Formats: sequence, C-alpha cells, structure tokens
Amino acid sequence: METGLSHKVALITGASGAIGKATAFRLADEGASVAVSWHTNFEGAMDVVDAVTQAGGQACAVQLDHGDLSTVPAVLEEVNERLGPVSVLVANAVKWPSFDSDEVGGLATSLAVNTVGPAALIDAALPAMRSAGWGRIVVVSTDVVEQPMAGPIAYATAKGALETAARVLAVREARHGILTNIVRPGFTLTDKALNAPFLGPEAIAEESGKTPTGRICTPDDVATAITYLASAANGHINGQTLSLAGGRELVR
Repeated sequence: METGLSHKVALITGASGAIGKATAFRLADEGASVAVSWHTNFEGAMDVVDAVTQAGGQACAVQLDHGDLSTVPAVLEEVNERLGPVSVLVANAVKWPSFDSDEVGGLATSLAVNTVGPAALIDAALPAMRSAGWGRIVVVSTDVVEQPMAGPIAYATAKGALETAARVLAVREARHGILTNIVRPGFTLTDKALNAPFLGPEAIAEESGKTPTGRICTPDDVATAITYLASAANGHINGQTLSLAGGRELVR
C-alpha cells in the first residue's frame, strides 16, 4: 500500500506517551519527517527523536503547552524551520483527569487543555495545508464519549467537544484537500491507563474476556489506524469516527 507519506511533515502532539510514540515511529517508517511535541516530558520526546534519527529518519521535538495558546504559532514556526510545513497533524496530547478530584469543577480546565488547545493548533496549521492543497488531521479521542463510564466527566465532555470540532472541520476543509477524522481507542494498554486506580490484573482480564477479539487494544493498534487515515492511501474517508475497541462497544 502506497501511503504517500515520504517527504511529508507530521506533527504528533503528546508523542512522549505510548500512543503518540507508536504513531511517530509508524509515520517515520513510512518516510514522514516527524515533529513530536512535549509539555513536561522532554526526555520522553527526545527518546522518540533519537530512535527515529538513528533509524535514518528526520525528527525534532518541540515544547507545546495546550493551556497557553500564545505558544501555538511559535511551535508551528519552529517545525516549519526545522523540517518544513506541517501537512499531517495528529492531535493526541491530553490532560488526564484526576480521579479523586471534583470533575465538574475541573471542567473549564479540561475544556481549555483538551478542546480549545488542540483546536487552536489545528486552526493554526490549516493555512499551510490549504496552500499545499493537501492535509490530514487525525484527532485521538476516547470511547467514553459514546460509552460513558462512572468517572471522568470533564475528560469525556472535553473529548466530545473536540470530536464535534473535528467533524465541522471535515465538512469545511475537504474542498481544500484536507481530510479530518477521529480515532476512538477503547481501553488501551498504556502505562498511564494501567496505573489508573480502578484497574488491575483482574479488571484487565475481565475486559479482555468481554471483548470480541479476546484482547485489549495496544498503542500499535491505534498507530496503525492513525497512519492509514493520515496518509494518501486514505483518499475519501472524511469526518468519520473509527472505534478501536475490538468490537467491545457492540456487546456492552
């Protein structure tokens, strides 16, 4: 399958985490130059950059604070200077909820960081994509938007709002050759998810047993889906939401 990603520049936010890291590696394997953003985990981002460059690819790390919109133009300018204009944007960074806090009280913060920040970054990247007549945007969401669970109200609400923004972009920007889609991982085997207070070996085994595929989503599963949607191989999928829960949503 020809992905057409050679010589494209991809910006993956939150790439020091498991899903972002797997996505950066997969896009780099397809020939894209990758810019990985970090907020507090500089070492994690540089691990990704070092691995990509040692494999012969091009990569750079840029600091991005979704809670400070004034940083957005500088981030895109830095990527443009170091690698070229961004034509693939993977909005993956997220501020995880605190499960022992007042989730409703944290709604404003979650919306600012998990909705407004990514939307502002996407908006700032659009002019270069329009100029090129080609772009791909993939928003990483969560299946709790569709299948709520007892817990993170602010997180799920913010991700739902970001999904709505992505669908509006899909309608508005397709005429410019820009396709926007959403991936919605289910429970995924990442370190952060495994450290959540309500999870443990028994919960993981139970969830696996209830999933038609008999296993839980991995970061590589998500990265594979993102790479296809972000590539030239995807020529007509636009404004869609792809569930990566192994069919778990069908049997709840």
